[in-house]
Amino acid sequence: MDYKKAGVDIEAGYASVELMKEHVKKTFRPEVLGGIGGFSGAFSLEKIKNMEDPVLLSGTDGCGTKVKLAFLLDKHDTIGIDAVAMCVNDVACAGGEPLFFLDYIACGKNYPEKIANIVKGVAEGCIQAGCALVGGETAEHPGLMPEDEYDLAGFSVGVVEKKDLITGADIKPGDTLVGIASSGVHSNGFSLVRKVFEMTTESLNTYYEELGTTLGEALIAPTRIYVKALKSVKDAGVRIKGCSHITGGGFYENIPRMLPEGIVAEVKKSSYEVPQIFRLIAKKGDISEEMMYNTFNMGVGMVLCVDPSDAEATIDALKAAGENAFVIGTAKAGEKGVEIC
Repeated sequence: MDYKKAGVDIEAGYASVELMKEHVKKTFRPEVLGGIGGFSGAFSLEKIKNMEDPVLLSGTDGCGTKVKLAFLLDKHDTIGIDAVAMCVNDVACAGGEPLFFLDYIACGKNYPEKIANIVKGVAEGCIQAGCALVGGETAEHPGLMPEDEYDLAGFSVGVVEKKDLITGADIKPGDTLVGIASSGVHSNGFSLVRKVFEMTTESLNTYYEELGTTLGEALIAPTRIYVKALKSVKDAGVRIKGCSHITGGGFYENIPRMLPEGIVAEVKKSSYEVPQIFRLIAKKGDISEEMMYNTFNMGVGMVLCVDPSDAEATIDALKAAGENAFVIGTAKAGEKGVEIC
């Protein structure tokens, strides 16, 4: 008896590391110390020493049951972008610059090419966010997970000057809410999506005229990473008062997280076009409008709150960064929460 016969292939682990090295190296920043394969990732804080009052930020998350979609489509090169996005967008929400990222892949069996493909996506997400992939772990769990399945999670650390922290504390009535378009369902609500649609290869490969693509392609689209877009707003001289990453819980749970007491966010549904994928989900699943806004991002991946005088500059900066942005509502006096009208 040996470890391989017990279900853990150490040689496959070595092969995975070799295959992923080229992707990981592309993410390295000057602050990364050492190479790949050490027991920990080293990141120099030399630049942070020059900051006035640095604050470290952190975020951890996974892709939820969206990984099930990757299994069915046998497409594993973008799910890593989702894992990165879910973490770095949260760091960016507080005004921070993501510095580095670590991933954790748990699998039933280590297929080196598949693991390397997953990490390729993680590396692409890190490149989009401007952070370094400094480490990770691939854990083989025979008997605990099916051989062809895996789960993926990540952890990011960022930094921000304390004076630049986005807290929402000084949001006041009359401030403007700016929405940044999502790339689709992102990584939330897939437990509901999997109940609405039959999760088979045939169903996912079905072409929908209104989507302009197959169902699977529409659903697997990776989560948008907004790090550089928010930096563009800051570089334009705009002070973001509040920022909300629209993830699990949709509008109703996430927008209030950026609001102080005594402020309600009024969101106008007519202010932008809800993407067809959400209309299709609602129709096929007979899901109420309130539940849709309470589950999905509905086409808005992030909401910013700015002074009305900064709204135009904010949208211009976001568009210059390649984002589609629009005014979606206003902050007003009232019980803390969201009104969608």
